[in-house]
Formats: sequence, C-alpha cells, structure tokens
Amino acid sequence: MDSPTKRRTALTGMGVVAPNGVGADAFWKATKEGVSVLDPISREGCEHLPLKVAGEIRSFDPASVIEGRYLVQTDRFTHLAMAAADLALEDARLDTADGSPFAVGVVTATGSGGGEFGQHELQRLWGQGPRFVGPYQSIAWFYAASTGQISIRGGFKGPCGVVASDEAGGLDALAHARRGIRRGTDAMVVGAAEAPLAPYSIVCQLGYDELSRSADPARAYLPFSADACGFVPAEGGAMFVAEEESAARRRGAPVRAVVAGHGATFTGTAGWERSREGLARAVRTALEDAECAPEEVDVVFADALGVPEADRAEALAITDALGPHGSRVPVTAPKAGTGRAYCGTALLDTASAVLAMEHGVVPPTPGVTDVCHDIDLVTGLARPAELRTALVLSRGLMGSNSALVLRRGDAPT
Repeated sequence: MDSPTKRRTALTGMGVVAPNGVGADAFWKATKEGVSVLDPISREGCEHLPLKVAGEIRSFDPASVIEGRYLVQTDRFTHLAMAAADLALEDARLDTADGSPFAVGVVTATGSGGGEFGQHELQRLWGQGPRFVGPYQSIAWFYAASTGQISIRGGFKGPCGVVASDEAGGLDALAHARRGIRRGTDAMVVGAAEAPLAPYSIVCQLGYDELSRSADPARAYLPFSADACGFVPAEGGAMFVAEEESAARRRGAPVRAVVAGHGATFTGTAGWERSREGLARAVRTALEDAECAPEEVDVVFADALGVPEADRAEALAITDALGPHGSRVPVTAPKAGTGRAYCGTALLDTASAVLAMEHGVVPPTPGVTDVCHDIDLVTGLARPAELRTALVLSRGLMGSNSALVLRRGDAPT
C-alpha cells in the first residue's frame, strides 16, 4: 500500500439534490445562469411563522427513487441524502457488487436531523397517545440516520461516521473521507443533505439573529451588499464518491476533482468579527496542506452569511489569507439563489466548484448588484476563466470555520 501522504483523494462521482435542480446537470444550468429560486414558504403549518422565505425543493418525489421499506423509517433529510448518494454512485460508475463490503465507507454531516419525522410522531404522541407513536421515531430523527441508511442500503461496511461540527461540517466530512482514503479505504460515499423547513424545525431556527425576516424573495438574502439582512434557510445538499486517485484512474473512472487541502478552526459565538482570524487561519492551513500558493487560487466560493458583520469579517479573512491576491481573485456565492442548507450548503458549493472548474466559468452571485466589500464578487453574468484551483469556505453559526482546496481533475500534481 502507498504511504498515506501519497494516497491522493479524487472525487469521481457527484449527486446533487438542490432547490434549483435535482441532478448535477440541472443544478449547474441554474447555477451558471444565476437563477434564484427563493420563494415564500409553502409548507403546511408555516403560514403564521415570522420566517417567510426559503429555498424549497419542489421537484423531488422520494417514492420514485427510494424503496418503501426505507421511506417509512426515514426523514426527508435522509431521503435527500440517499437520492444524492445514488446519483453519485451512478456518476462514479462504482461497481461494489464483486468487491469486499469493507472497502467502501460512508460519512455524512448534519445539523438539524429529522425534524419533520419527529414532529409528526410528537403530534401523534400528544394528540392520540403513546401507542400511536411508531418505532422508527427512535432512529429517523437521529443525526446519524443518513450515514446508517446509506451504508445499510448499499451494503457498505467500511469506516462510517457522522460529522457534527456546525455548518462547516460539510467540508469537514470531505476531510474525514480523505483521511479514510489515506488510511487504506478504497472508496468513501461522503456528503450532507438537510431538510430544515418543517414547522418544528423552523421554530427551532427562530432564535438565530442571523436569519432573514424579509418577506421579499428578491431582497431576503443579499450577501456582501449594503442591503444584506441575514440568510435564508434551504433544504438539499450533495453527495460524492471519493476514491484513491491512482486506483480510480486505473479503473477508468472520471476524476472530476482532487481534494488537495483542508483546514478547520473554531472561534466561538462571541461576535462575527472573531471569525476573521479563524477563517483566515483555516485558509492558510488548507493552502499549506495542499502545497498551494495563494496566487494559485483561481476562484473562492464564499460562506456569504448575508450579515454585514459576518460578510465584512469574511472579506477581510480572504485578503488576510491570500494577501494582495485576495482582492483580485474572483469570489462567488451561488447560494444567494438557493438559500443556505446548513451542512448541505458547503457540499453544494463544492459541487459548484467542481463544475466551475470543468466548464471554465465562475457562476454569479444571484440578486446582488452592489458590493460593499473589497473583494471581486462575481455578479450579474457568469465569468469565463481558466480554473485549476478552487477554494471553498464555510462557517457555522456556532463558530466553526472550514476551508477546502480543490484541484481540477486534469490539473498537474
């Protein structure tokens, strides 16, 4: 076996289930065109709540892609993850039938768990009594449910885990999968999907000061602008198949990108200005891990919280970490058109970064026209560019910071 430092991690498969499209092709078309799908919340029971706008997935029918025996025991957030995992495995053309079941592992990240399933069972408990609560209440809400069900359904018995490090857990899950590959696992199914738009879940979010209360979808989520008023929540996410690069190339798998570096820090909840130092440190660590000079970064996919103090801290962190290059490198935040799907958001940004490098174009930040920070935020139309290295950033509401460096699949090592 190669030494751990020589076992590079390639992303060979990608599955996306997002408010602006199910499947990578549909997702990329909307992302590249800067389409915003933010809309008034349509979920029953949410009409009276102060949160008015969200990113909903309206074209997803779980019964069409997931067997009934799994549907009845899982929440929507697991349905989304399972569907995305199927798409990723198909994209990677990974045939696991003849190999050892211990050769493939699963790792996901989650923040909210199965709120919709849990709400329905609690309503039965208080409305009809404990005999009407189903046995799956004990597992469907659980933050580990997606990892467990994907591994059971696929017969994957390799190293499995769940990352619970706030929104930044999406990128941290990719780093966790990378460690698994370095330690000898053949492949990892990795990612995150969230479904935080049931009434119970929304009520739990109302304590976030950063949550946008705007009722106008066009004004509700405008990161890095003078009109920034918070973020809009969303459902969805993405799953990937990660493999050891040389093995993937030997079997003829498409190497869509290489996970080159990762860094993570924690700065707590004492004010968003503290995230400046923590995020910059995470970026420097990721660049050092990737053996990447700041000027090699061709595009930054920003965290883009949409809170003035947080946006300012992020813009400064980018220039702190990248130096003079930080004010020149293209920065984008496609999530302004879909909302923030908590742990799933960073995986959607990762998917956007992979697709941007493949197509040679930086997607725009939907809705934003005025930029009030010293960064080159791409707005309006997509920008053609030679993209070989992408930097993806993520911060959590509880203080986690994470940075990921991706190299294009055909870029020289």
